[in-house]
Amino acid sequence: MRILLALIPALCWGSIGLISGRLGGTSYQQTLGMTAGAVLFGIFSLVYFHVQLSGIAMLVGIASGLCWAVGQFEQFQSMKFIGISRTVPISTGLQLAGTALAGVLLFHEWKTSTMVMTGTIAVIILIAGAALTSLRDKSAGVNSEHIEAGRGATAIAISTVGYILYTVIVNMSGLDSKLILFPQSIGMILGALIFILLSKENRKKVWHVATAKNVLTGLVWGIGNFFMFMAIPSVGLAISYSLAQCGIVISTFGSIWLLGEKKTNREMVYTVIGSLLVIAGGVTLGLMK
Repeated sequence: MRILLALIPALCWGSIGLISGRLGGTSYQQTLGMTAGAVLFGIFSLVYFHVQLSGIAMLVGIASGLCWAVGQFEQFQSMKFIGISRTVPISTGLQLAGTALAGVLLFHEWKTSTMVMTGTIAVIILIAGAALTSLRDKSAGVNSEHIEAGRGATAIAISTVGYILYTVIVNMSGLDSKLILFPQSIGMILGALIFILLSKENRKKVWHVATAKNVLTGLVWGIGNFFMFMAIPSVGLAISYSLAQCGIVISTFGSIWLLGEKKTNREMVYTVIGSLLVIAGGVTLGLMK
């Protein structure tokens, strides 16, 4: 049951790129709309759990939310530069490596040599699978899609740091995750507004119907975030976050079949094998507990 709980974020987060891609909008519109939806979910969690917020909970939650805003905005940027089916697997692999490393070195979640060996192999399998799904078929020549690899790589690197910090900050605080959900959503929308204020050309463009539509994306994200932090006390940061990232299977195939991102036959083989490796690695981490 604990593992099933940890898999709910995979379903939700794996759908985010597809939902935002279908709803449309710029990275600024998508980020602001998504964070507005997350705030609505944060208010729901505040009422549902009847929590009493402390100053430290507000500080930790807002700091975590600000880091998340960096991660999500830059991931949306990368999706524009290199596509969802390439962004998500690469981003996932880097996040898995960083978060698993934090779980082991900072929180000592793998306590025996067997767990360390098994966990290391599982993470390697996950990263290999994520990398495989993003491989391009060089024999196909220049792809007709507009790819900005350099800008995409930079966006993914910044995004990864933001995503890793957003979970590590919460875990290091030792606070109950129920206390974090609302202040975290405040930090998220503050981060989105900071990005908008820093971009003169997007200050007016962001108030658009696409922003309102992307509130739905934020609600879906909020559900996934809620269940991930519920799972951390039961299965640990490294395992819960790794299982959550199995949503790349949904993102990768969904972007190809639903959003029309192009793959050659060889690239589809890479994608299928890579996705199977991701599932195998995720299941291995889950069974470790």
